[in-house]
Amino acid sequence: MMLSLTFLGMIGGPQIILIIAVVLLLFGGRKIPELMKGLGSGIKEFKNATKEEEEKPKVEEEKKA
Repeated sequence: MMLSLTFLGMIGGPQIILIIAVVLLLFGGRKIPELMKGLGSGIKEFKNATKEEEEKPKVEEEKKA
């Protein structure tokens, strides 16, 4: 069990290059910008949703006062 968790802390330059190469082979150069755009819009939507949830209790408190 310990052996399988120790490799997680040893990600360096060669491993990152290998991961990038595999992603390029799987998706191709044209699909990667589309994937990143979709990922970015998903993150933006998530941030907006969490921001709305944080503001919701404040609005309810103001209505009570």
